[in-house]
Amino acid sequence: MRFEELPTPCYVVDEALLERNLEILGGIMERTGAKIILAQKAFSMYTTYPLIGRYLSGTASSGLYEARLGHEEMGKENHCFAPAYREDQIDEIIELCDHIIFNSFSQVEKFGHKVLAAGKKYGLRINPECSTQVGHDIYNPCAVGSRFGVTREHFRPDLLEGISGLHFHTLCQQNSDDLATTLDAVEEKFGPWLSQMEWINFGGGHHITREDYDIPLLEQCIRRMQDKYGLEVYLEPGEAVALNAGFLITSVLDTMKNGMDIAILDTSASCHMPDVLEMPYRPPLLGSGEPGEKPYTYR
Repeated sequence: MRFEELPTPCYVVDEALLERNLEILGGIMERTGAKIILAQKAFSMYTTYPLIGRYLSGTASSGLYEARLGHEEMGKENHCFAPAYREDQIDEIIELCDHIIFNSFSQVEKFGHKVLAAGKKYGLRINPECSTQVGHDIYNPCAVGSRFGVTREHFRPDLLEGISGLHFHTLCQQNSDDLATTLDAVEEKFGPWLSQMEWINFGGGHHITREDYDIPLLEQCIRRMQDKYGLEVYLEPGEAVALNAGFLITSVLDTMKNGMDIAILDTSASCHMPDVLEMPYRPPLLGSGEPGEKPYTYR
């Protein structure tokens, strides 16, 4: 591939690198029996779905349009979680999805009967109140005041009838040691009810395809829930599916100086890589070093 010959700006996904990630994820599924599904909010280039569908069990969505995308373009298991569902969308979401995950008991009471009437399964998102992230509360579902999931204080065992599984999502670009820590908190707070469930969903944020990721520990965590509680285990990574498998190609249109070296590109952080502003972080540049390692540093 000759990057210099491509029109810019453009995103490029390397199919061989993508498949390498899928082989890693597929291997975990084969060894453990867990199901891994694609979190579309992190990667939704649907032209790659036929390839992804050869390895993974399906898709995870965060609303109606992602649910429709997963159903139409991959056509395998389709899960949906939203903090709350709209009255005018819930019926179609139920039609498209196999698992509907609710964020509160009030949502369960409002819509759970519709899911059961359609012969589908629904679960509840829990908040184990276990923060393993440092310095990024915007991506921390266990931060104080988080809207995500039911805490132990507000858990209602009397309303568990019909709920077939529990879901948590506490990680962001993290290793399996943080998952193991989170599972300890899940067991401490919700352990008495795990054996009543059919499945548990570990959510996303697992950087499984990163070079230093501890896959054996992840597999231990999966087997822990399978062996101890008889649960079917789901994971829904997004970034890990396409991690380091793609590039954003840009051109330098001009350079200037104003107290430092400045480069004008045909991309922008807000349009093409908004996480650079939200996190914030320094975007990796192919072939570059860290600040000070190379003679050229531009804003």
